[in-house]
Amino acid sequence: MNTLRVTVVGAGIVGLATAYHLLRSGLQVTVIDRDPEGDKASLGNAGAIAVTEVVPASVPGVAWRVPGWILDPLGPLSVRANHVPRLIPWLIRFAKAGTPREADRISRALAALNSRVYDDLVPMLSDIGRLNELHRVGALTVYETENGYERDAAEWQCKRSHGIEVKELTGAQAREMEPALGPIVVRAVFTPQWSHVSDPKMLVEGLRQWLVHQGVVIRTGEVCDVVTRTQSPALALALTDGTLVPTDRAVIAAGAWSARLAARVGDRAVLESERGYNMTLPKSNISVGRELIFGERKFVAAPLACGLRIGGAAEFGGLNAAPNYKRSQRLVELAARYLPGLQTDGGTSWAGHRPTTPDSLPVIGPSSHQPNVFYAFGHGHLGLTQAATTGKLVSELVLGLTSSIDLAPYSIVRFS
Repeated sequence: MNTLRVTVVGAGIVGLATAYHLLRSGLQVTVIDRDPEGDKASLGNAGAIAVTEVVPASVPGVAWRVPGWILDPLGPLSVRANHVPRLIPWLIRFAKAGTPREADRISRALAALNSRVYDDLVPMLSDIGRLNELHRVGALTVYETENGYERDAAEWQCKRSHGIEVKELTGAQAREMEPALGPIVVRAVFTPQWSHVSDPKMLVEGLRQWLVHQGVVIRTGEVCDVVTRTQSPALALALTDGTLVPTDRAVIAAGAWSARLAARVGDRAVLESERGYNMTLPKSNISVGRELIFGERKFVAAPLACGLRIGGAAEFGGLNAAPNYKRSQRLVELAARYLPGLQTDGGTSWAGHRPTTPDSLPVIGPSSHQPNVFYAFGHGHLGLTQAATTGKLVSELVLGLTSSIDLAPYSIVRFS
């Protein structure tokens, strides 16, 4: 085994997948998290392996739709009033990312990551004995109006240009695929390359347990600083209890909290918590065979082993705001419009912090100030999708190997 010691900060799916690839490269790996087994965005998501999602959130014209989303009580977006001043720098960059030229550049960068997802994910799932939990049955995006479908035409064309298979369906054809859908659906699009996992929580827990069994140290602690040392090893991670953890290399994969640590290293990251909500219905009274995406309303219904999970919404309110679980209930109310047989009682609500950049690209690469620190965060809605690929890319960086893809679009220096 290589004597190089690498410490990963963060025990979410991205951090654990990074630890997996570092371990497979023969390195000594420690993972530090303030609550390694606790709730994280990767535990309560919709379980999607969304390789077809290569269109950034900010696209030409989207800014005109934002006010309507915010004003709609059942809309996909909300902003806490007291958080608006802090959100302004993020919003400015979000608007700049919505030009045609930028949207094209970002789409190409997302496609570069997503095109290799299964090459990295399938071997990892096979190694940890979870490959049977990956269901490659595609996803169905449904529309309740022709206008909604036409409004997304440019996005579907963008996906086609990146090799995404897109099959257009009528409402009747959609109901043939998913009989639980009601007559409200007038158009649909089937994307066969999409997949989902049985239960993201069980997958994350299974990966963590496998890593421990293979010798990875999972340590409880909250990292508050990254200290450069003059002696070997080159770094130490300072914990809030005063402990120093020496390490040769550090990987910051702390999700929505990563920007704070990056700042301690000297790097600026424009990162926001985009809180998502869902409700899992253990007895939904309907059968759904694949993930359903509701095009106009921007939420999903995912058939998981623990029940039908209705999830989505984007709430900007910072990391400390208390969750508003009424948004979970509203998502279920919306789902019932599309799924008339849905049993909406007995659900469990959840909320989690998605680490979201204004340009929809994750931060993957080395620090611009400390060559022994690497970043792996900011995946937004695609953490589960891109985790294994991110881990592979970071392991190449730590080992000093030539990267499999051009990492310039994901560099933290873009926020300088």
